[in-house]
Amino acid sequence: MRRIFEEKAKPLPISKEMVLAAFKKVKSNKGSAGIDRVNLQMFEEKLSDNLYKLWNRLASGSYFPPAVKEKEIKKDNGKVRKLGIPTVSDRIAQQVIKDFIEPRLEKVFHSSSYGYRPLKNAHQALVAVRENVRKYAWVIDMDITAFFDHVDHKKMLLALERHVEEGWIRMYVKRWLEAPVQTKSGTIIEKQGQGTPQGGVISPLLANLYLHYTFDKWMEKEFSNLAFVRYADDIVIHCISEKQAAFVLNKINLRLQECNLSVHSDKTSIVYCKDYRRKEKGHKVKFDFLGFSFHPRSKRSKDGGMFLGFDCEISNKSYSKIVATLRLMRFNRGCSKWQDLANLLNDKIRGWIQYYDKFRSRTLTNVFHRLHNRLIKWIINYFKRFKRSKKRAISYLKYVHRRFPTLFYHWSIGYHLV
Repeated sequence: MRRIFEEKAKPLPISKEMVLAAFKKVKSNKGSAGIDRVNLQMFEEKLSDNLYKLWNRLASGSYFPPAVKEKEIKKDNGKVRKLGIPTVSDRIAQQVIKDFIEPRLEKVFHSSSYGYRPLKNAHQALVAVRENVRKYAWVIDMDITAFFDHVDHKKMLLALERHVEEGWIRMYVKRWLEAPVQTKSGTIIEKQGQGTPQGGVISPLLANLYLHYTFDKWMEKEFSNLAFVRYADDIVIHCISEKQAAFVLNKINLRLQECNLSVHSDKTSIVYCKDYRRKEKGHKVKFDFLGFSFHPRSKRSKDGGMFLGFDCEISNKSYSKIVATLRLMRFNRGCSKWQDLANLLNDKIRGWIQYYDKFRSRTLTNVFHRLHNRLIKWIINYFKRFKRSKKRAISYLKYVHRRFPTLFYHWSIGYHLV
C-alpha cells in the first residue's frame, strides 16, 4: 500500500485515505464482479496500482463510471427484480462519495425512516410498527411501483443541491444516475432521465434522499397527527379510521404522481388492526412488513391470562423461503461428517434466529423440525447401518443431540428435537 500514500494531492478534496477506507468497506460487504469480470480477489492482486488509479481519477474530476451489469433475481410471483451490479472499482468510488455526504444527509432525514441508515435497522422499524398498531386501529400497507426504476434525475439532483454545495459531488452523482446498463445479452441501455440501479453502493442513500422530500417531509406537513414507518420504499402509515385511511391513501397517490412515482395497487391495502378492543368484522386484518406478518394473535397477559392482540410473527412467505433454502441445500455433497453439516448450516441458522426470534421465542420450531427431518434422511442415506430404518436413524440423531448439544446453533440455545 506504500505507493498510494506517496502521491501529491489533487484538486478535489478526495484523499488517498478515503479511497483506502472505502475499499475496506466494499471488501467487507463482498459482492460479485461487474461488467469487467474483475472480482474482489482479482482486484486485490494489484491493489496498490488499482487504488492509485482510482484515486487519481476521482481526485482530478476525470472519473467516469462504467456501465452496470444487469442481474435478474426471481421473485415469488414468478417475475424478476433487476439489480445493477457496478464494477469493484466503481463500488469503491461510490463508497468514497457516500462516506463524504452521508453524515450531513443523516442530520436531516426523518426519524421514521429506518432503511439503509447508520444505527438504524429493520428490528427498530418493526418495534415502531408494533407500538403504533396499539394506538391506531387502521394501517395503510403501501408499496411503490418499481421505485428504483422511476427515480426522476432532475428532482434527485435538486434534492441533493439543497444539502450538497460541492459541484463536483453533484457531478459524480449525475454520472452515476446516467450510467448505462448492460443486459444479459450484452446490449447497452442508456438512461432516459430516470432510474437508479438497485444494487449500487450509493443508491440506497440517494433513494432515502428522494423519498425524504417525496414522502417523509410531505407527510410531516400534510398529516402531522399520523404516524408512519418507512424502510426504503416499503411504507406503513397508521390511521385513526378507515375513512381517514382511504383519504390519506388517495392524497399519497396524487403526491407520488407529482414525483414520477405511483402506488402499487396490487401490493397496497388498508388493514384493520383487530384486537380485543376492536370488534368490527369484514375487514382485511393482516399485512406483511420486513418478513413478518402482523395479524390478530393470542397473547399472554402479565397475570397469566390470554387476550387477543395485534402483533407480528414470521410471515408465511419468509417461512417458505427458509424451507426452500433447506430443501435446495445438498447435504450429500461434501458432507461426510457431522461437523461438515454444522459448518454448512450454522451461519444460516444463526441469521434466521437472530432476525425472526426477535419478538417471539421459538418461532422457528417448525423450520427446525423440517431441518431435523433432512438430517434423518442424511443419516439414512450416508450410514449403511441405518438404511431402511427411520426409527433407528431418529434414535441416532437424538444420541448426537445429547452427545453434542452445541453442534448446531439452534441446539445450543434451547431448540430441541421434537
